[in-house]
Amino acid sequence: MSITSNLFQSAADQFIQGNAQWKAGGHTLKMALLTSTAAPNLSTWSHFSDVTNEITGTGYTAGGQALTSLTNTETAANSWGTTRANSTSYNVGDIVRPATGNGFLYVCVVAGTSGAGLPTYSTVVGQDTTDGTVTWDLVGESITVYSSAAVSWTSSTITARYGVIYDPTTGVATTEPLIALINFGVDESDTAGTFTITPPSSGWFFSCPS
Repeated sequence: MSITSNLFQSAADQFIQGNAQWKAGGHTLKMALLTSTAAPNLSTWSHFSDVTNEITGTGYTAGGQALTSLTNTETAANSWGTTRANSTSYNVGDIVRPATGNGFLYVCVVAGTSGAGLPTYSTVVGQDTTDGTVTWDLVGESITVYSSAAVSWTSSTITARYGVIYDPTTGVATTEPLIALINFGVDESDTAGTFTITPPSSGWFFSCPS
């Protein structure tokens, strides 16, 4: 399953106000699953009451599943575990550092295949680097990854296109802040099995101070 994720526009404000948290021992967060007929809007969706087309299915409970083992981990650019490789396929959202670290991290903004030789990396934040058919954007000198354990629905029969991470602490849909939208790209299904979503190496979302 190849996923992309984006923060809802309102999420930062919700974190600042303390209505949403992402830390071990803090609020319990959940992921709900949506069908392909949902039309998520990162700008206008702000609370769980805005969410439409939540899935139904065997082994799935409305409101979704709790995320466990929440982490937020900061890593310096030259210590990031994924290095850029020659002639390799990359997807939007993949984050790499140069094989010989230059103190910066790069995120894939146009998917493709990297070149057979080393690109000339930009060292200006926000500036692109062309690498074969891949385009990298310089994002910063370190990264903080917000992640959790994989989330699973056992003994389930499910078809889903999106996941929505939110903070259900208030118990009232109109005040439960949305945090991140997880896009699977295509419908993902299981039949009488275990439906599992595993966060990528860059977590459910990340921040990179420049």
